[in-house]
Amino acid sequence: MPIRPALLALLAPLLAATAMPSGSPIEVAVRNVTSAKGRVHVDICPQSLFLTGDCPYSAEAPARLGTTIVTVPNVPPGRYASQVFHDRNGNGKIDRGLFGIPKEPVGFSNDAPTHMAPPKWSAAMFSHGSEPQRIALTLRTSFF
Repeated sequence: MPIRPALLALLAPLLAATAMPSGSPIEVAVRNVTSAKGRVHVDICPQSLFLTGDCPYSAEAPARLGTTIVTVPNVPPGRYASQVFHDRNGNGKIDRGLFGIPKEPVGFSNDAPTHMAPPKWSAAMFSHGSEPQRIALTLRTSFF
């Protein structure tokens, strides 16, 4: 049975509303970008995926000397932590050295400390509501 045009006209706004993303953007100001080479990658992670490569919300932007702004769209309200790296060589991953120590600059929301270990969720966590939000963090190359 074909759908009548009048019924389709009535349902169109409802269908469009359900297809729209249900979140707001998080703009991340990434400070201490020391080179304009490569890209700055930002992940916004719920606790269960923090410090993994599987964060559901991410974006990147060309690196800009000083501060690079990266906007992650459509993040639903919740509690998250941000993990960021400067992909200087453009290979799409954090290059690591001895003992897994990052060879490229990394940073975390709230500038969570990394004293010879990854940061704790509680130090990096922030709340995101239904409105656009801006956070800032600083890239670092020293982890001691």
